Amino acid sequence: MSRDLNPVCPVAARFLEDLKLNGKKPRTQQAYVRAVRKFTEFLGHPPDQATEDQLRKYLLFLVDSKKWAGSTINVAQQALKLFFRITCPRDWPVLKLARVQTELKLPAVMAIDEVHTLLKLVEKPSMRCFFTVVYSMGLRLQEALHLQIADIDSKRGLVHIHRGKGAKDRLVPLPHSTYLELRSYWAMHRNPVWIFPAEGRNHKLAPTAEQPMSESSVQDVIKAVLKQLKWDNRGISTHTLRHCYATHLLEAGVSLKLIQKYLGHKHLTSTMIYLHITTVGEEAAIAKINSLMKQNPSTVLPRMKKS
Repeated sequence: MSRDLNPVCPVAARFLEDLKLNGKKPRTQQAYVRAVRKFTEFLGHPPDQATEDQLRKYLLFLVDSKKWAGSTINVAQQALKLFFRITCPRDWPVLKLARVQTELKLPAVMAIDEVHTLLKLVEKPSMRCFFTVVYSMGLRLQEALHLQIADIDSKRGLVHIHRGKGAKDRLVPLPHSTYLELRSYWAMHRNPVWIFPAEGRNHKLAPTAEQPMSESSVQDVIKAVLKQLKWDNRGISTHTLRHCYATHLLEAGVSLKLIQKYLGHKHLTSTMIYLHITTVGEEAAIAKINSLMKQNPSTVLPRMKKS
């Protein structure tokens, strides 16, 4: 068990159990337990002994002293709110008062030819197939890692995503070229369950692996490729391929509603961020603006009389 999931006191262990019962995903559990652990370190005693004033000072400390990003502070706030709602119930006004104004940051996006350049540099078949799947179906990293043989509907050209964010199922189109690559890669290991099975240290355990390959192995590969391309300062990650999928679909004329469906976004507003990234359609708009604003100066400006 990692340090972040190793509760520092019995009440934190109870919080972890409550998060599991509440249906929170493992990564959310890890982030929330880490937030409570940091609060405990700030207090110097178990968090169930905290006062409202101590919580208030800690939240101000995060904003004024830690200089964390709004999204990071928001995770800490949500964790502590949940802790004091379900594990150690407290009716404190500060829990309702705390809010964070998160910044709207546009995600990094690569052009189509850049995506193909990146994929060509991934030499390991399992990783090249993995990144192709993430890009060509717009999957989240964990969704792609946990793909199973039974999820593939080759006859209909669809993939059933069972383990999406928020426990929402969805069907995603499976491009034929991606299906061929998946079938070619699966023929190399023939694991009865996993599309991307763990290979083990000797790289020979894939046929019998009971777990998918690790997230860290994927992240290490893309970091190495980005460094090789000298793109490691562009804010690109595995998740960027999902952003590329959405942006490239939008640029190709696919409707926002369908993109929302394929990405598994609960709200259309989450999908609309890609409108801020693409410039498709702006050329026509700029041309219309120029046409509307075009005037003949000689007919607008009065002729100046010579003195």
